[in-house]
Amino acid sequence: MKNLSLILNGILFIAVLILFYLVLGKKSAKAESPVIDKGNTTNVKTLPIAYVNIDSLLLNYTFAKNANEALTRKQEDSRLTISSRARQLQTEMDEFQRKLENNAFLSRERAEAAQSELLKKQKDLQAMDAKLSQQLMEQQQKMSEQLRDTINAFMKDFNKDGKYQLIISNTANDNILYAGKTYDITSEVVKQLNTRNKTKK
Repeated sequence: MKNLSLILNGILFIAVLILFYLVLGKKSAKAESPVIDKGNTTNVKTLPIAYVNIDSLLLNYTFAKNANEALTRKQEDSRLTISSRARQLQTEMDEFQRKLENNAFLSRERAEAAQSELLKKQKDLQAMDAKLSQQLMEQQQKMSEQLRDTINAFMKDFNKDGKYQLIISNTANDNILYAGKTYDITSEVVKQLNTRNKTKK
């Protein structure tokens, strides 16, 4: 009889422990899940996600601004060079046309030689234009890669404490239709990027 009583008490004790565990487990699970009380906004728990507005970042990140300025200067220099050569070539073509109309060439061969030389200059100018455009494209691609690598490397360091599980890039509101201001970490990221950029110089 004593043995039966001990066995029953043991089973009862285990049942109480299981019940205790189940009740406490449910309470802690409820506490962990973000509950939004529509009437009380102070009790809203934010999710471990954030976003960075790329347009704003590119406008305010000094490395991006400097790289963009350097690229713009190179584009302007290229346009100036091509425009200057094109004007010079146009002047020579006008002069050739004027000589042709006034029979100023001593022979037909000389006129053809002058025309061939102008055509060669025109081809050279087109080749130069294509080469400069290619160089600009390569520099822009290189700049974009450097910028992306800089930001990606920074974001790993920025989130080394594991505060965020997901950080989204948002360009011209393409990825996010709506998000609360607490999820926008753009200004914080730009500030730290600029500080890091200053220390590297």
